[in-house]
Amino acid sequence: MLNLLSATVIGFTAITLFGRPGEFVRPYLIALKERVPVPSQLAAWFLERMFDLLMALLVFGFALTQLPAKSEHVGSSLAWVLAVGGRVVGFTSLAVLVLIFGMRHFAEPLRKRLVALLRFVPERYRLKLEHLIGAFVQGVESTRSDGALLLVFIYSIIEWALIIACYWCLARSFQGIIPFTFIDVIVFLGFVSFGSTVQIPGIGGGIQVVAVLVLTELFGVRIELATTFALFSWILSFVVIVPVGLCWALKEGMDLRSLRRIGKEASV
Repeated sequence: MLNLLSATVIGFTAITLFGRPGEFVRPYLIALKERVPVPSQLAAWFLERMFDLLMALLVFGFALTQLPAKSEHVGSSLAWVLAVGGRVVGFTSLAVLVLIFGMRHFAEPLRKRLVALLRFVPERYRLKLEHLIGAFVQGVESTRSDGALLLVFIYSIIEWALIIACYWCLARSFQGIIPFTFIDVIVFLGFVSFGSTVQIPGIGGGIQVVAVLVLTELFGVRIELATTFALFSWILSFVVIVPVGLCWALKEGMDLRSLRRIGKEASV
């Protein structure tokens, strides 16, 4: 667990500092520490992202159901989002479920098919490619167990409950200034969760822009106050881990240059 914790903390620090390319630092470090193939951890990371996306879609779908009561605040900047939001949520959720269950039922047949197609490749390259394909299938092995699949889904629910609790605490600190209810927090998070997918290295990006837009357009908050709340949400979501991650990385003999190099190597 300590190896997984250190790799996770350092990995999320890399995401904040280097943007989305830093995503690959965490699976690379886990593979290195646990002595397992890197493709297996990239596959596990992909599976994790599928469940995260599914949970984000569920929260966003709930947010859309709560919008009629706030329709008087919706401006033109959000009107197009609301017009297609329900369809996007429905189709994307279906696509995610198809991917998850596709990995469950077709990962091994696909592996055998790909290995069969490699028979014309020279042996030294074929063996390496077969190893990479096998390692990737190993990484999604949990989808083939009903118990493991259910456990991953439960862990995802717990994770997102903690995220909602964090945003609720932030909203409480603005009590009397921004009249947020608990439902409002979930609506806010439903929109912001998709903004967080855009990470500009060092300064964030999407999460602040979407947060300000939702607060001003949907909740009628002044731009100055909305910007303050957006910055605090970004700090609590991403920046707060950086000092801990940097200290842990230095303790393990890594610096910013080596973290950046790891991210580039793992993404190739």
